[in-house]
Parts: sequence; structure tokens; C-alpha cells
Amino acid sequence: MQQPDTLSTTFAALSDPTRRAILARLATGDASVKDLSAPFEMTQPAISKHLRVLERAGLIERGRQAQWRPRRLRAEPLREIADWVSQYRRHWEDSFDRLDAYLRDVNQRQEQEQGGDDDRDANRPG
Repeated sequence: MQQPDTLSTTFAALSDPTRRAILARLATGDASVKDLSAPFEMTQPAISKHLRVLERAGLIERGRQAQWRPRRLRAEPLREIADWVSQYRRHWEDSFDRLDAYLRDVNQRQEQEQGGDDDRDANRPG
């Protein structure tokens, strides 16, 4: 049986806004299921389903402190996404550089045209 692609599993887990909000909350520190479910108007089983998806993706893990079972963020899969996205950084930077050069060129032409208009206005009798 083929292992699932971890990048795809992580992206799938991040595709839901509720799961992204849970991760954002866990970025501030460990939290119980009750704490994680508080901002959402959904049932406990629905929240538990989201947590299972995040756990399968390796984005969170269960801790154990006496009777408390806090969830905690695991950022390693997020690093994998950041590494994957960074491959395209050069492309974005090149595109922004070309856009910047184009806008500078357009601005220079506009300034030259406006400067020519100012010279003509200055030579007109008042």
C-alpha cells in the first residue's frame, strides 16, 4: 500500500478555515478540546473530527498532563510547506522586479509628458 503524500495531507488539513483557526490558537500554546471548541458553533464530535484530521496530518499532537489531554501544535509539516513554496520565490521576485521596472518606466513617461505640458503653459501669454 502506498504511503500518502505528506504535503498533500498537510494541504488538505489546512484547506478548512476551522482547522486553520485551531492551529492559530495552538500557536499561542497548548489547549484542551473544550478550549479549542469554544469559539465555534459546532458540536463536540465535529470539533473532534477536525482534530483527528490535524493529528493525521501531523500538525497537532495530544499531550498528557495528569487528567488533562492538551493538544499542541507540531510545526514540522508547516516547514515542509514553507520549503515547497519557497521554490517559487525566485519566480515571484522576478515577476515583481519586472512589474517594478514597468511601473518606473510608465511613471517616467508620464512625468516627461507632464513636464512638456508645463513648458508649453509657461510660454503662453497670461
